[in-house]
Amino acid sequence: MYDRVIPNNPWGVGLGLQLYLNTRSKFKPTIEFTADTYLEDDKVGRLNPDGTMIDDLGGMTNLFAGISYQPIKTIYISFAAGPSFSNGQTLLGIKPSIGFYFSDKQKWTMKFFYLNVFNRDRTTNEDFGTIGLGIGLRLF
Repeated sequence: MYDRVIPNNPWGVGLGLQLYLNTRSKFKPTIEFTADTYLEDDKVGRLNPDGTMIDDLGGMTNLFAGISYQPIKTIYISFAAGPSFSNGQTLLGIKPSIGFYFSDKQKWTMKFFYLNVFNRDRTTNEDFGTIGLGIGLRLF
């Protein structure tokens, strides 16, 4: 959605692992580990006002912790935050999401999320933001 060099990273793919602590409550603690890569690049070098190259975003790894709220058996809302690692930087990221289970057995899930990484660009302190779609399979 937004980044200082968005033409160099308009879309990406990733893989993740999300763990929930099953409780009897509608609130469940969660931990998320994701690794994303941004494949498209327009091959244009972009410069800062001081003549240095703007860092391209080749990939990002996130380790987030948070809480999930499940108002009904097939829908959940979650919020997670934590360190986001990219281009040798460790930055703060947040990730709210809404997810749906395809059945009451909760084997397959789909979630829509928004990811914001604060101050991704070192020169301007501009944020990185993206929206995404995840498909998941419950392993156990």
